[in-house]
Amino acid sequence: MSRKTVLVTGASRGIGKAIAIKFARKGYNVAISCIRNEDRLIQTKKEIENYQVPCLAYMGDMGDMDCCKELFAKIKKQFGGIDVLVNNAGVSYIGLLQDMSSEDWDKILHMNLTSVFNCCKLAIPYMVHQKQGKIINISSVWGVAGASCEAAYSATKGGINALTKALAKELAPSNIQVNAVACGAIDTEMNQWMSEEDLIALVDEIPAGRLGKAEEVADLVYHLGYKESYLTGQIIGLDGGWI
Repeated sequence: MSRKTVLVTGASRGIGKAIAIKFARKGYNVAISCIRNEDRLIQTKKEIENYQVPCLAYMGDMGDMDCCKELFAKIKKQFGGIDVLVNNAGVSYIGLLQDMSSEDWDKILHMNLTSVFNCCKLAIPYMVHQKQGKIINISSVWGVAGASCEAAYSATKGGINALTKALAKELAPSNIQVNAVACGAIDTEMNQWMSEEDLIALVDEIPAGRLGKAEEVADLVYHLGYKESYLTGQIIGLDGGWI
């Protein structure tokens, strides 16, 4: 059986890196991307290759269609196509909406939502041709519930959730499943801006009594990505009972 291929965006660290390594451990060809930290991306590539699978690492902005086209051309050349797409790339913005610049608003939409559109648009033709495929979008509980001082971030994740549901209906006749994982508080660098006091208060709000682990997100994403499924169009919460 030929080896399947997964693309994980925003994979130089945290949740994206954990997902990429999970698929590598299961024998997939792995393509990864990030926009900023090339050293970390190369380190992730080396860790993936330790599992005796090939890895394509790409530095570029997934919100830019030309960059996405270049990446997908490389994937086609090296692996022939794509079986699983994990849209993980994204940024956060903490602050009052009234203090947010139009440039910051455009940036978070570009990074968090346009990137998903771009990668889905380019992956779908491969999946339709092979009559199967999986798209897993990494979302957030704030896309469901909304968060004060994270209005723009919440809006982008809510957009991802709506896109997930709509695209699942559009692609179901082609045997392509589209789901999203709405992450709660996961123990990654994205939360390191919080003070110890704030972190303790946050954990107190979570019924599970702890932060989630990036590896737990990776386990769920792999489960959604690796086999035939009737499950599609779902926003699956992974938050320890928090929201």
